[in-house]
Amino acid sequence: MIDTPNVTPEPVFRASGHIARFSDLAAECDKCKTKFKLETLLSFNHVNTIPSNLEEAREVASITLLKCPICGNIVDNIYDFNLMYRVSGDYYLRPETAQGIFVNFKLLYNYNRGKLPMIVGQQGKGFRNEISPRQSLIRLREFNQCEIEVFLDPGNMEFKSLYDYKKIRIRPNTGEESYITVKEAFQDGLISSQAFAYFVLKTQVILESIGIDSSKLRFRQHDPDERAHYAADSWDAEGLIDEDWFEIVGIANRTNFDLNNHQSSSGETMKVKIDSREEVPYVIEPSYGIDRILLTLLSQSLVKRDGKNVLKIPYEIAPYHIAVFPLMKKENLKARAEYIYTELKKFDKYIVYDEAGTIGKRYARHDEIGTPYCITVDYQTLEDDTVTVRSRDTTEQKRLGIKEILDSKFIKSYIYKN
Repeated sequence: MIDTPNVTPEPVFRASGHIARFSDLAAECDKCKTKFKLETLLSFNHVNTIPSNLEEAREVASITLLKCPICGNIVDNIYDFNLMYRVSGDYYLRPETAQGIFVNFKLLYNYNRGKLPMIVGQQGKGFRNEISPRQSLIRLREFNQCEIEVFLDPGNMEFKSLYDYKKIRIRPNTGEESYITVKEAFQDGLISSQAFAYFVLKTQVILESIGIDSSKLRFRQHDPDERAHYAADSWDAEGLIDEDWFEIVGIANRTNFDLNNHQSSSGETMKVKIDSREEVPYVIEPSYGIDRILLTLLSQSLVKRDGKNVLKIPYEIAPYHIAVFPLMKKENLKARAEYIYTELKKFDKYIVYDEAGTIGKRYARHDEIGTPYCITVDYQTLEDDTVTVRSRDTTEQKRLGIKEILDSKFIKSYIYKN
């Protein structure tokens, strides 16, 4: 993982193609001055034609007479809208973290002792001057992302082996939605390379591991005119939120587009020696939208039980794994609860002590923030050294001995397993 600046000089984005081609088709109503993404305006007017360039867009607008959803005026002011923020002079806020990796490729390659494949990741802010960010957390002008650049030998686009027992839901741009393994998708030519297929599969595994419902997850291939200017192939992992599909991860085959462009612009060679050949590496890029992933997870995991919120997220990503309570604020109960809390912290740092409010309110509070288990010290504890362990998901309560729960194997063998 590396960390590069949010502000980037213009020559970097001129070389990468972002100055000339990182834009959306937009429309503005001359009467009410409302701005729209053109595809949004077309959808409102029930136009299925998606223009691929400005000339086509203006032709569609002249034929169909697009009405403004706000005031009803005919909208014919169609234009290209660059999605980058210029901050001052020749500097821009980065629309992606990737370029900070590409311009440092040779340094990173030397650091990796001249070996391919090479994987470089970066987590940080991205900034996009969205035309009309009306979808709350879906379309943000400032967002968090984690991008992984996988540099590969163009003559050997293989990565780790693919296992073929896990089926994924895919929607290629050439056919209907289906459930197949990524190995089958690669062998059938739906996915362009073995390495690309591997990162589709890896993305599915990662998203499922943090609690994304696999039945509400699919991979959709971009149409050729939908792809970013740098991509030879693109697939989105899409999550289902309120009956709509939204991109949460983008996986792109950037080939050697970026490295070739930076090589041409800077005069510094990006070629590396592979056996007896010199090649500019290819790049597979999984790009994770952190905000959208979390929104999808919360949307799918937050449920109501008896009118109260319960956040059913996996143990591994819960803010606290266990909450320890005394039943009441009595010194003898508090002392025993604090002892259990202190001992559990030796095995797991995500333990919290809570004595505020009634026991019912504490259970409800920790259900809402996703704490998987609550341990309660009560008067029976003082008699037989047992405590109540309550499950967030089932509300089932079991009595277990203090010695049992303070064993280092307890969290892994009981709580983690359940």
